[in-house]
Amino acid sequence: MKRTGQQETPSGFWIRTSGFCLLLTAFCLLLSAATFKLYLKDGTYQMVHEYKVEGDRVKYLSADRDEWEEIPVSLVDLDKTQSVIKQREEAAREDAISIKEEEKALKEAAHEARRVPAGQGVYLVDGDKLITVPPGESKVVTNKRRSVLKVLSPIPVVSGKATLELDGPHSPTGTANREPEFYIRLSADERFTIIRMGSHKGNRVVENLTIIPVTKETVEEPDVVETFRKQVGDQVYKIWPSKTLEPGEYAVVEYTEGKVNMQVWDFFIAPGIAK
Repeated sequence: MKRTGQQETPSGFWIRTSGFCLLLTAFCLLLSAATFKLYLKDGTYQMVHEYKVEGDRVKYLSADRDEWEEIPVSLVDLDKTQSVIKQREEAAREDAISIKEEEKALKEAAHEARRVPAGQGVYLVDGDKLITVPPGESKVVTNKRRSVLKVLSPIPVVSGKATLELDGPHSPTGTANREPEFYIRLSADERFTIIRMGSHKGNRVVENLTIIPVTKETVEEPDVVETFRKQVGDQVYKIWPSKTLEPGEYAVVEYTEGKVNMQVWDFFIAPGIAK
């Protein structure tokens, strides 16, 4: 099967909790026990655990011999040594901040995932509430027949043009928010997106289908909406349009590449002032 407007499903997701705290603690301990270079003015250096300046001497704890040694301060490039140490400290602080921010983001994602009911489905975000979007019953329509799409079995179609449709001109679920957000919980690792529906003889067109003669290969042509998406849990995603939607009929869809098995959760965008 060929499909226009394909979008890739994001890769796997792992929730890490207290492991980040342990990692951060170990990271800090590692820094405290780390060795660094005590630079000399002749271009060489000594690997040390620490050093201190006492009068005209520099005393340092050698990392190689694990003993305190000393050298004339005139031979040590203190400016370069201190500059490199400062750079390392700044990098360590930035790493610690990144770890903390990542931990915070994962906790927020886990909180989002817990909001989404168990079981496959799509949910419209309405403030602090989630509105369940009922699945639509899609049908394959040719010029000769109209048959209900079976998700688990291929459709018996003949060569030519067809459409995948939902009965009726309007969805029962909608919003005046022109930038709607949805959560989708998948039943398996499938592709998903938002599509804009057309109309045909009083019904909504999910996508156009072309069945190629001889090979019976099906070319699907949904009107895909450009979206953003974020994975918040195992097979749980947040999806929203990247641009303001015009009033009309839309759907969140889940599908398998290579099969005409699109599952549809339809909604409408009501006319009015964009939110």
